[in-house]
Amino acid sequence: MRIGLFVTCVNDLLYPATGVAVVELLERLGHTVDFPASQTCCGQMHANSGYAGLALPLVAQFVDVFEPYEAVVVPSGSCAAMVRDSYPRLVPAAAEVAARTYELSELLVDVLGVTDVGARFPHRVTYHPTCHGLRLLRLGDKPLRLLRAVRDLDLVELDGAEECCGFGGTFALKNADTSTAMLTDKCRHVTDTGAEYVVAADNSCLAHIGGGLSRQQAGVRPIHYAEILASSNGGTATGGVT
Repeated sequence: MRIGLFVTCVNDLLYPATGVAVVELLERLGHTVDFPASQTCCGQMHANSGYAGLALPLVAQFVDVFEPYEAVVVPSGSCAAMVRDSYPRLVPAAAEVAARTYELSELLVDVLGVTDVGARFPHRVTYHPTCHGLRLLRLGDKPLRLLRAVRDLDLVELDGAEECCGFGGTFALKNADTSTAMLTDKCRHVTDTGAEYVVAADNSCLAHIGGGLSRQQAGVRPIHYAEILASSNGGTATGGVT
């Protein structure tokens, strides 16, 4: 399958190891992955802030760039949700491309029919299901099924897993006190697991959680689950959010 990688702004600018991991993983599974250099922001920030009109050129650019691909993979639940949920309402002509745009776990489990990707990661981890993946994409246990198939990985259940971490994009800026209280709860639940890593499908949420854990000197590292799935030698992941 010829797959286009929509890496997203936050990964491209801050966490490129996640995009590299997606490419390595899918190529290991026998697929061709392209990274179209003309891709831009998905427009989520504009649309969510009440400036939908400013998002329209970005929607058009996305459709133009990714229309040739059989599937588009997005290592971000929030950006995948923007494309799938918002694009058809903003620009009805975008519906066809949006329908074949998938968050990574959807592509692996639903489209490619894979749960065991041949990964090995001998560490104790806990999984935080981010809001867009949980509530808009309805990923369910797909990321967990992938993680459970990783050799030597010790997956520990996270109390209050479905509670928001408090990031929410501009929510953390506009409602800092509330966001901080939510983050405090999330960090407490993470540290209670005794995990070495906290895992999620969105580096934006991991940055928020990772910041809280770092300030507490908790010793728990945040990492995108794509980087775990791409790990085959069992070593400590070199990417992740720091």
